[in-house]
Amino acid sequence: MSSKANYFQLSLYAVLFVLCAMCFSSCNEQSKKKITSSSTTLTLALRSGLYAEVIKSCLSDFEIENNIMCNVLEFSEDELHREVVANNGNIDFCMADSSWMAEFLAKDVLANLSDFGYELDDDIIAATKTICYHNGDVYVAPYYGNVTVLLFNRLMLKEAGYKPTDIISVEDMLRICRVAKKRHNLGFMYRGDTANNIVVDFLPILCSFGTWVVDERNQPTIDTPSFKKAVEVYAELISTGRQAKKDDLVAAIANKAAAMGIGWPGWYTPTKNSMMDYIAFSGKRAKKAIPYNSNIYGIWTIGVCKESRKKELAVKLLAHLMDKDVQKATVAKGGVPCRYSSLNDEAVQAKFPQYKVVLKALEGGVYRPVMQEWSEFYTILGRHLKSIFDGETSIDTALREAQIELERLMKN
Repeated sequence: MSSKANYFQLSLYAVLFVLCAMCFSSCNEQSKKKITSSSTTLTLALRSGLYAEVIKSCLSDFEIENNIMCNVLEFSEDELHREVVANNGNIDFCMADSSWMAEFLAKDVLANLSDFGYELDDDIIAATKTICYHNGDVYVAPYYGNVTVLLFNRLMLKEAGYKPTDIISVEDMLRICRVAKKRHNLGFMYRGDTANNIVVDFLPILCSFGTWVVDERNQPTIDTPSFKKAVEVYAELISTGRQAKKDDLVAAIANKAAAMGIGWPGWYTPTKNSMMDYIAFSGKRAKKAIPYNSNIYGIWTIGVCKESRKKELAVKLLAHLMDKDVQKATVAKGGVPCRYSSLNDEAVQAKFPQYKVVLKALEGGVYRPVMQEWSEFYTILGRHLKSIFDGETSIDTALREAQIELERLMKN
């Protein structure tokens, strides 16, 4: 090809590129103009990090279709709680930790979604919906499926004569950790740095004994034989290892310094060749025992603020975000829907095989107690459990004193 012809061809490409760029820019400006020309704005208060990023990835189509702007405000957990409670009409839509539900209902923070015709469908995992209702009406929807799982080191399981599918009870966990300790490694790692972490790590074991921290009237059930038995077994389990903060716990299990610990799927994404993996808790104390829901939820829900002046539009946004196709699309962005259609999808499981475990954990999950006093409750309980695990107080004494303090708390 001659240099003149080559020059002509390059010039033609350049012109076409500029025309395409101008066309794209024009289309983009028209879309932007369509949105920004509207006077309607929805303000969203979201938990910062991945949770907010997942929701933001779903907003564009909704904004264009409804000719609105979504103003996204991102907060830390504590900041989000304060902002939503103090809301005076400036926030229309919010994320809410499941443990805030009792307080939010008592303070009339959330709009009744049933009043606007919104209901939770059967594709949403049943156990994840229990927190969402009050007097039969829907107030929030389960959006991001955080749930506890059992982290373990694959090689250390094999050395103990186990496969992941063989871990079907707390007794199996204890046997594996004993073997690890005999081989001069650590067995069970647990988080003992805060009262909340101490309690949350203990709850899956407690549930496996068929008991809980409160009864159906939210009255403490700490100084009871079943609770005591669960503490005894857990104390033996943690005696095979040591306490650690999250990052150290994950590193120890991944690097074969420890056999197992309790964690969350977001902490670690296992691959085919990784040393660490996780499974859902079976909810069984022993091999032949009755299974109980024992995977503890940390689910983030979404709701509409009672003080919003645009509740109908905010409910429409909530319905959009909870749409099964929209939710399935969030998986690629790091979303964890509480939907069978997303977590059971063949393409999703082929790319993210760990979601099979997440699905099982969500199916066998349980929310922490719905009470306004929960932060005070776990602070008291965590302090007494720590005194047991540190060898400062006997189990009988610590549980008796915890029961007295918690009864006083709930009475007041």
